[in-house]
Amino acid sequence: MSTEGTTQRKRGRALLESVVVDTRPLRIPAFRRLWLTTIVTAIGSQLTAVAVPKQVFDITQSSGWVGLSGAVALVPLLIFGLWGGAIADTVDRRKLLMVTNTGIAVTAVLLWAQAFVELNSVWVVLLLLGVNQAFFAINMPTRNAVVARLVPDELMPPAVALSSTMATFGAVFGPMAAGALLPVVGLPVLYLVDAVALIFTLWAVWLLPPLPPLSGQVRRAGLRDVVDGFRYLATQKVLLASFLLDIIAMVAGMPRALFPEMAERTFGDPPGGGLALGWLYAAIPAGAMLIGLTSGWLTKVSRHGVAVVVSIAAWGLSVVGFGLSGSLWLAVVFLVLAGASDMVSAIFRMAILQSAATDEMRGRTQGTFTVVVAGGPRIADVTHGWAAAGVGTAAAATGGGVLVLVLLAVAVLLLPAFWRYRAPRGQDVTKN
Repeated sequence: MSTEGTTQRKRGRALLESVVVDTRPLRIPAFRRLWLTTIVTAIGSQLTAVAVPKQVFDITQSSGWVGLSGAVALVPLLIFGLWGGAIADTVDRRKLLMVTNTGIAVTAVLLWAQAFVELNSVWVVLLLLGVNQAFFAINMPTRNAVVARLVPDELMPPAVALSSTMATFGAVFGPMAAGALLPVVGLPVLYLVDAVALIFTLWAVWLLPPLPPLSGQVRRAGLRDVVDGFRYLATQKVLLASFLLDIIAMVAGMPRALFPEMAERTFGDPPGGGLALGWLYAAIPAGAMLIGLTSGWLTKVSRHGVAVVVSIAAWGLSVVGFGLSGSLWLAVVFLVLAGASDMVSAIFRMAILQSAATDEMRGRTQGTFTVVVAGGPRIADVTHGWAAAGVGTAAAATGGGVLVLVLLAVAVLLLPAFWRYRAPRGQDVTKN
């Protein structure tokens, strides 16, 4: 009887381990400290992510202007994302993180100041947003490359899953907190909380060991380094295809520029902001977080190409459902499904990236990844914002989802090698 009970417990433990996220990377002190700060800063950064488009909409009363904020954020991402990745490959990554995190904190303080004194200048908001995103574009690939130096190769995918889960945790509860706090404390406080939260990140980065290039050669990054990164990526055909599919999903299908207008005019939020706005911003990350917490089952999937294509198709269908929704809660359900689909796609695309990049190119490949992942939604902000100004928010969202499905079908027909792509032998989503 005791033997049977022991067997059942082992089976239950094995089942649990096959579902929940792998926590072994947290045994590494440096990674654990960096990961813990992600919990705080993820929520703070999402408060600003809600505050900026909300303030722009309050000043202009136009989703077109909200979309323009996406274009303002896109330009520094394109420039500094690629260049920042090259810098991360040629200098001490710890020092670079200190500089960029300080820059992000300073711009957060300035955003709070302009809101506190009620400048009501959309151009000041957009200027500070652009500077903030320039620092972010250098910080993100550097941070990702740092993680690869802190944990061994076999723990890299679970480390990425842990970081992504905490980022989505902040993306869920940050917008919900923003929606609840806006009517009570006002918009300036959201910026201030973000600035204070960044102090925790500076503390964790300060405690990191020095992280110079493995070659030992610290030098200034130039245009040639960026070009070398593109040449390297040109040899990675499957990786390029994964970037293209993500661009299709995000540029055609991300409807977040519509959230401020829909929250107020479709779902009944008061003019100062309310819970509907928070739920709309939180729903996609909520779906992603659910997948992150239960990502163990994904290790059994070896056909990574098929997994990416199917998940992007599910994203497109979910966005169509969102656009056709007449109630807030139905819209939230479809956005949660969209977020879950996007997280599955992201996990497999990151697994493909990890199998291709060497350390001396990791900053540049992560820079390109940052441009694609962060830049695509910002282009969508522009297209969806101006489309909504012409045809309305419902048509803009629904049409975007349909366009995802059409472009995805064309891409799969033109790139059959990606559909056939499997994980290298001996590798799955959580093991190299």
